[in-house]
Amino acid sequence: MDVLKKVPVREQDPQVRAKNFEEVCLGYNLEEAMCEASRCINCKNAQCVKGCPVSIDIPGFIAKVKEGNIEEAYQIISQSSALPAVCGRVCPQESQCEGKCIRGIKGEPVSIGKLERFVADWARENGIVPQGATEKKGKKVAVIGSGPAGLTCAGDLAKMGYDVTIFEALHEAGGVLVYGIPEFRLPKKAVVAKEIENVKSLGVKIETNVVIGKSVTIDQLIDEEGFDAVFIGSGAGLPKFMGIPGENSNGVFSANEYLTRSNLMKSFDADSHTPIMHGKKVAVVGGGNVAMDAARTALRLGAEVHIVYRRSEEELPARVEEVHHAKEEGIIFDLLTNPTEILADEKGWVTGMKCIKMELGEPDASGRRRPVEIPDSEFVMELDTVIMSLGTSPNPLISSTTEGLEVNKWKCIVADEANGKTSKEGVYAGGDAVTGAATVILAMGAGKAAAKGIDEFLSNK
Repeated sequence: MDVLKKVPVREQDPQVRAKNFEEVCLGYNLEEAMCEASRCINCKNAQCVKGCPVSIDIPGFIAKVKEGNIEEAYQIISQSSALPAVCGRVCPQESQCEGKCIRGIKGEPVSIGKLERFVADWARENGIVPQGATEKKGKKVAVIGSGPAGLTCAGDLAKMGYDVTIFEALHEAGGVLVYGIPEFRLPKKAVVAKEIENVKSLGVKIETNVVIGKSVTIDQLIDEEGFDAVFIGSGAGLPKFMGIPGENSNGVFSANEYLTRSNLMKSFDADSHTPIMHGKKVAVVGGGNVAMDAARTALRLGAEVHIVYRRSEEELPARVEEVHHAKEEGIIFDLLTNPTEILADEKGWVTGMKCIKMELGEPDASGRRRPVEIPDSEFVMELDTVIMSLGTSPNPLISSTTEGLEVNKWKCIVADEANGKTSKEGVYAGGDAVTGAATVILAMGAGKAAAKGIDEFLSNK
């Protein structure tokens, strides 16, 4: 065994997986996991933990995997994370825990994410669940949203002994985990549903089809329903568009709509009540993980798919692994390219997209080199579908119906990063509702911080 290299993880063949929605990565078996765990040098000052937004005892759980004690490894992880099977699949480990791994200085870092996934999957298959509270505190907390921030906050509060109820606007719990991330990256029944069941096993109640701000307001939850505190983890589901001519044409989707209809409503099925159009030639505008998810979904629905992004590959915000998988599957990358107009026929259906070539100039405020148009480089891409993946912002319904809740100019709720505290007493917030669209693990970290903040508030009340 070469200790400088990761134990390879098995995957579906690209040509096969490009035609199905089954999970791409097949994960480690016990022998592979124990072998990979043996690469960990068990640092005294573990930098990997500092890189983890939920502060998992990474050397601790890996040491148990090395011994073959997977149940104990799971209990160590579950002390810090409510969603280990999810995180092991979708976290950007390369820029967090694995990015800090000392083993990675002279070789490849330990495959922390794949080990976390293995442990969580083993626990699920063997009926192991997280340990709950031994004493109840007799206080009620409402959690708005059942995505990663809400589930994490609820799980942590339940372990502390609080009576927690999650209110979810959609008909199914899971938030972005069920509507945003495709099945081939994150299986819904096998993984997400089981993780949610684990949270419920701690005593958390989940009420679906409750739209906070319409069905009931936050003020009513506190004043009339008797909740002692509220956490807002409602995410950011309001899509952004470019504002170019033709964006209202038939065949233009936001990535949010496209993925929600495919993942949650199964609209790719011909028997669906709300079928989604199967484009023959699709352009996805954007370069983040959501853009990769939309592109790879369209590919599986039979389209030739282009990623259109105005910067170079080096600036792509998507995970390296997602870009690699997309390329393997045959997605075409049109980089340094920016749309200027969407073309449509007399009936309003998309026929193409005018684009202009770009080059990188001086760095902008984000530190990335600003894309600049190249004169006389316009061209037309023939298309029948355009998917805009330009980010999302929070829906203002909750903030506009809550007295005394401060928001910023982007309609994000203003909250203390350290504890989730908002301008309204007893109301805490975290995740995409505060930061705008970000990662699953950062939302989980915010939910964890808010749970601690709520506990301090209610303990001192």
